[in-house]
Amino acid sequence: MAEEKITRLAKEIYEEVGGQGNVLKLRHCMTRVRMDIRDYDKVNLEALKNIDGVMGVVEDDTLQVVIGPGTVNKVAQEMVDMAGVKLGEPFPSQEAQSGKQLVEEKAAQMKAAQKEKNKNNSGFKVVLKSISNIFVPLIPAFVGAGIIGGIAAVMSNLLVAGTIGDSWQQYIDVLNIIKNGIFAYLALYTGINSASEFGATPALGGVIGAVTMLTGMNPDAPLPNFLTGGNLSAGQGGIIGVIFAVWLLSLIEKQLHKVIPDSIDIIVTPTVSLLVIGLITIFLIMPVAGLISNSLVGVINLVLEKGGMLAGFTLGLTFLPMVMFGLHQILTPIHIEMINQTGMTLLLPILAMAGAGQVGAALALWIRCKTDTKLVEMIKGALPVGILGIGEPLIYGVTLPLGRPFITACIGGGIGGAVIGAFGNVGSIAIGPSGAALIPLIANNQWLAYVLGLLAAYAGGFVATFFFGIPKDLQEK
Repeated sequence: MAEEKITRLAKEIYEEVGGQGNVLKLRHCMTRVRMDIRDYDKVNLEALKNIDGVMGVVEDDTLQVVIGPGTVNKVAQEMVDMAGVKLGEPFPSQEAQSGKQLVEEKAAQMKAAQKEKNKNNSGFKVVLKSISNIFVPLIPAFVGAGIIGGIAAVMSNLLVAGTIGDSWQQYIDVLNIIKNGIFAYLALYTGINSASEFGATPALGGVIGAVTMLTGMNPDAPLPNFLTGGNLSAGQGGIIGVIFAVWLLSLIEKQLHKVIPDSIDIIVTPTVSLLVIGLITIFLIMPVAGLISNSLVGVINLVLEKGGMLAGFTLGLTFLPMVMFGLHQILTPIHIEMINQTGMTLLLPILAMAGAGQVGAALALWIRCKTDTKLVEMIKGALPVGILGIGEPLIYGVTLPLGRPFITACIGGGIGGAVIGAFGNVGSIAIGPSGAALIPLIANNQWLAYVLGLLAAYAGGFVATFFFGIPKDLQEK
């Protein structure tokens, strides 16, 4: 039955996007099938949204069909299998094309490109998309390694308390080694992904990321920091510096490819690119980016410390609209910098309350609108993953289309954020899904404060939606 559902979804999505031949490329993230479309005029958006199992549709630089975690990877794989390609590979033409068909296809591609260009494609939005593309592939590693690190931290606390013996230290060390496989070399991974995003050679991007680790620097003669008069330290500037440095690398590498003869391009281009960008990274980008990241983290920590409940309420209230507009992607490097500098991010537990408000709102809708079988079935499908911190199915499939529940869910998130802000110093040692899945990642044994915040957000979203968030048409039903 499950396989039949996957096959049905794949076929029906193809039908409503204009057929397999109207897809250029296909890939997926944690909850969405993402398709590059040849001709958007052939896409039936309303029918696509009404497919049983589709929780929402997002039009961005790609056409994104929200299906939900667990199912999305199976549907995406089924779709590329039908096309005979791999994820991310170009789809083949479905039939031999005449000159007229080739012209029409090219025109359709240009039309689609112009349509995308005419959207609100500001420089800021491009930056957000690039940040998303750099870090989304790393999220599974953040989650898995973060949970392993959380287990190691709990075991370490038990060791200090004398609950377990010294023989456990080796197991703790092994878990920390696994955890550090991502966090100790994050600059390198960021460099590789940034190069892929900006069109540079991924291996060169990895090298530039590794440069910020200052491996090989003589500790007895450290390199100077021209801004502070002190010395450079490994990792200074963090991933903000890495992303900017690799962007510069992409510019210089592309220019060199144009002017260097092909016979010596493989030798000259990477050598010159690494030398120039490496020097700029060490002596300019690392000091400046270090100053920026330190100031940014300091300001956020100060706001959370002094703002307390008000800051928590405001952040919890406004995070869902940020997600809706894609603005939340800018927070990913901030979370990582806070973890690098202080060992935890104080932002994530507060922002996680927004998803908890969604859960409370969905429960209220379930009770008040139980006669609407389609809505109830969607809530049943989206609620378990919503509790585990993946809120997109609830946002795009339930609350946002109904309007009012989206607002009352935001209120629930604000209430949960206020509770976290009132406790203070509730941080997460890694990023990833929020909700109940974040509990093992809460630092300094503050998990009880986080759980109380979750319960407050559930209750706030439920009460606000139950009394004020039911749309009139559903009330009449």
